[in-house]
Order: sequence, then C-alpha cells, then structure tokens
Amino acid sequence: MAMSTIRLTMAQALVRALAAQKTVVDGATLPLFAGVWAIFGHGNVAGLGEALYGLRDVMPTFRAHNEQAMAHAAIAFAKASRRRRMMAVTSSIGPGATNMVTAAAVAHVNRLPLLLLPGDVFAGRRPDPVLQQIEDFGDGTVSANDCFKPVSRYFDRLTRPEQLIPAFERAMQVLTDPAECGPVTLALCQDVQTEAYDYPESFFAERIWTPRRQRPDVNELAQAVALLKAAKRPLVVAGGGVLYSEAEAELARFCQEHGVPAAETQAGKSALPHEHPLNLGAIGVTGTAAANEAARQADVVLAVGTRLQDFTTGSRALFADPGCRIIGLNTQAFDAGKHGAQPLLADARAGLGELKTSLAGWRAPAAWSEAMQVARTAWFATAARYTAPGNEPLPSDAQVIGAVQRQSLPSDVVLCAAGGLPGELHKLWQAGAAGGYHMEYGYSCMGYEIAGGLGAKLADPAREVFVMVGDGSYLMMNSEIATSVMLGLKLTIVVLDNRGFGCINRLQNATGGASFNNLLRDTRHETLPSIDFAAHAASMGAISRKVASLSELEGALAEARHHERTSVVVIDTDPLVSTDAGGHWWDVAVPEVSVRDEVKAARQRYEHALQARD
Repeated sequence: MAMSTIRLTMAQALVRALAAQKTVVDGATLPLFAGVWAIFGHGNVAGLGEALYGLRDVMPTFRAHNEQAMAHAAIAFAKASRRRRMMAVTSSIGPGATNMVTAAAVAHVNRLPLLLLPGDVFAGRRPDPVLQQIEDFGDGTVSANDCFKPVSRYFDRLTRPEQLIPAFERAMQVLTDPAECGPVTLALCQDVQTEAYDYPESFFAERIWTPRRQRPDVNELAQAVALLKAAKRPLVVAGGGVLYSEAEAELARFCQEHGVPAAETQAGKSALPHEHPLNLGAIGVTGTAAANEAARQADVVLAVGTRLQDFTTGSRALFADPGCRIIGLNTQAFDAGKHGAQPLLADARAGLGELKTSLAGWRAPAAWSEAMQVARTAWFATAARYTAPGNEPLPSDAQVIGAVQRQSLPSDVVLCAAGGLPGELHKLWQAGAAGGYHMEYGYSCMGYEIAGGLGAKLADPAREVFVMVGDGSYLMMNSEIATSVMLGLKLTIVVLDNRGFGCINRLQNATGGASFNNLLRDTRHETLPSIDFAAHAASMGAISRKVASLSELEGALAEARHHERTSVVVIDTDPLVSTDAGGHWWDVAVPEVSVRDEVKAARQRYEHALQARD
C-alpha cells in the first residue's frame, strides 16, 4: 500500500511538526513547544513567516524587539519550565542571525533546550551574494550561520526540503535528552523554506516526550555508597540538575534522613528551601561562610547535577582536605568525572532515590551535622546585618536585596544574571519555592535579565517575577520592557544605578589596578551622562519611578504587586560596597610585571594563593 503523504513547503512542514510535539506536565498533555519568537526579514518572512501564519492558532508566534533578547526569553522559559517545555526562535539571515549567537552560548553553557531557526542564503546560489550574505573567499559553503556551530549541540543546514525529516528527528533527540540537552540550530536556506515536498503523514503524528530517568549502574552505585558510608564529613553540592530533574523533594529527604548538610550552586539555589535545617546556602566564590567551611572540611562531596565550574570550586581550591573524594551524580559523563570524581551516571531524582535506599540506616556523624547547623545559624545572623537598612547616603546592593526580600513571598521569583548582584544574591537571598531563584550565571550574560524575566513570566504567569538589574546591564538590553507590556506579562524590575560597572571596578582594584574605564566617572568623557531610567522605562509603557531611600523602595514594591503591567523602580546604590563576609578566592591572573606598587602587591598575594592551592 502506498505511503500516505501531504505536499507542503519545507517551512509549512516544520511548523506542523513542531505543533505535533507534546509533553505531559502534572498529568496534563501540553504542547512541547510553547511558541516561536520571531523577528522577520527577507530571509524568513516569505517562507517561515507564511507557515507560522497558517498555524498561528496552534503554534503561537511572539514578536520581540531584539533577536538576542527573544532568544534569552526562550531560554528563560525553558529554565523556568525545568526543561519540560521549550520555545523556538527565528530570524532572518545576517545580523538577525548573528544577534542570536550570544544567546545560543547561554543555552549551551546552561544545558537548556533552544531551537534556533535562522534564515540562510539561497541553497541554489543563483542570486549570490544576496543581501546580508557573508562571503568566504575560499569556501562557498560558509554562511553567517556557521557561527552557531561551536555553540550548538546539533547543527544542520537544510539545503533540500526532504532533509527536514532526519534533521528534525535528530533535533528532537538532542533537545529532549537529559545528557545532550542544549541549543539546536537548523539553518533554513531561504529558497528551500518555500520548496514543496511530499512529506509522509506519519511525520506529523503526535509524539509525547517525557523525561528519561536513567538509573545508576550497579557498580558505580556500590562505590558511591561505600564512599558515603566511610565518610566522616560528607557534603552535598546541589546544582541546577536537581531542579531540571525535579528532584528537590528527593534531595530534601536524602539530607534529612542521612543528616548530610547541603550547599547550593548558583543554578541549584532554591533546590532546598531556605529554612531547611541542613541547607548551608551558597557555595564557592560567592558562598556563605557556613557552606565554604563545610567544603573546606569535607572528606566526601556528593556533587548532584553540577558542572563544578570555578565559582563553585573556588578555582579548585575550596575542597581543601587532601583526601577529599567527589561523587559526580550527573546525567552527563563529561560532568560526572570532573575533578577525578567517582562517577555516578544517573538522573538526579533516580540517583538520589537509589542512594537513599542503599544507605538505609546510615547517618553522617551527629557531631558533623550539628556543627554545620551551628555554622548555618551564625551565617544567617551575619547576613542579616548586611541586608538590614542603614543610614548611609547610598545603600549597598545587599541592602536593596534585603528590601526586595522583605516585600517578596515564598512563591515569588527573583531573576538576575551579571555584575555584582549575582554574588550578593547567591549569598544573601532566601529562596522559597523551587525555581524561585532564577540566575543565569553559567555564561553570566549582561542583558539577559529583562528578557529572561519575560520568559520566566511566560512559563508561570501565576508567580510574581522580580528582575534585579544594574544600570550597565539595563543599558545593554532593555527593549523587552515594551514586549512585556505588549504581551501583558507583568514584571517588577528593580534597577540599581551605581553609574557604571561597579563589580568589575572592584575586581580591577582587587588585582592592583587603578579605577579605569568601568565607572562612568573613570572613563574618557566630555560630559557625564545623567540617565533618567524611570523616564526611559515609562516611554516603553512601564509604570516607573525613582526612589530616594530603602523605605521608599519597599513602598514602591508593595504598590507594584498590585499593578497590572510592568513596573520599573530605580534606586541609586554605592558602587564600592559589597558583602565581604563569606566568599572564597577566585583565580584571576595578575600581571607579573607592572610599574604599579599595588599590582606588585596583588601579584604577591596571587602567587601565595596559587601555592596554597597547588
């Protein structure tokens, strides 16, 4: 019997295939792809634009104002959805496509699903060079979209309409695989988007994707259990994989039943609620004193769903016990074996569950658990002093965080990405419900914040989303304030204006450098700009105001909770003050030779730190 087919353009077939992908969340069958963010140009408007219009009722199309920003929104949607749902993004060729490369890197580092559909040059090449085409003198197959290759888990350029069938199948495998998950780029040649093919109807059959929960290997599990049973000072490090796996309840039970304290990476924060008695808080360069002391003493570290990047490990100097062993519980073998770890290749929820069963009756030494709870209590008393309001002319970031915290509910989401705020939030924010701390600190991409807030709100409209952003990041990317108003996706945005890049200025000083080219006052200038952020936000439709004090800030935030559209609240802050309690050394190389005495002294401190680590 002949195979049943339907004749469609490649773009029409792609959109129909996207609409056929489903998932199940909390018992409800939902579209896997919540929609497509699109900015049209000559490279995608005629082909993919026509196809999206045809299925606009089942595959929503969202318009943004910046290609990078719309991809950030899609990434944040996937992160807030725990990788259970995702979005696609499409642009024209040329600058529209390359604008999305930075966002692709964000998704790549953070292991988040993102389907990128940039338009591409003509496969037939007859009109070459087309508008915005990059020409390589030695390779006729190159286009601007080759930039996506190093930041894509899977890349394909479709030069024939029938190539969509195997390319789409591979794309879906990568987007939904817990270990491979990351950005996929399908570069769509603009002539091929419009070419028709007789696609098998089976290609458009509904398919339901659910998380693969890999169970641990018997031998690896036995070795991990043996290490934990022999441990005198065990510590759990909870990474983003705990949240992606929806393993927070299993983690809480594991820690409680076995008396093992836990610390959280930036991506893992909120995996345990703040009030959990064994939650020591943030670990690493931006960690709490309690968590870092536990890491310094730990003889076995159960690293769950973490990449163990330098901010987590204190540039490999944090786990100071020479005999310390790491157990890498991870879906990805690349991560599970880092730092010479004993790998435990498994889904976080499944792995923690089997560890708990195998460790039945075992508990960490009571003295260790109790000592860490004492350290936890001491840290939170210390942190409270930094977040409390004071009488300083300009508040610190920590004091602003305290004000936002006092006006937040456990169900709220705080979102940030770059500058000094992530470190302060990591140490000081008291996370409530899982997913309530949304930090993009894998790529630490300035400009993610407001667009990311849009994606997080789209993923869960019932939760209030507080975006905390510095003036530097705000100026880099703010256009999606207008999109949030247009879509009725209310955000509360707090802009902390320290008149420059305060975080890097402090790092510059710490490495012996003079303040140079970071704060506006230290730049080459004729006139220092006086930027009215509140007026700027209002011009995009937000309810906005500038406040002069922390008490005014709290009042404005209380009002914002009842607003129906996005609010922006601006407050001036001190660029020189940060939380000096807690934290750990970070390997930032200092020049060996300099005419500055401050750099020479910083180099001596740096060499001493290297010797202590190595």
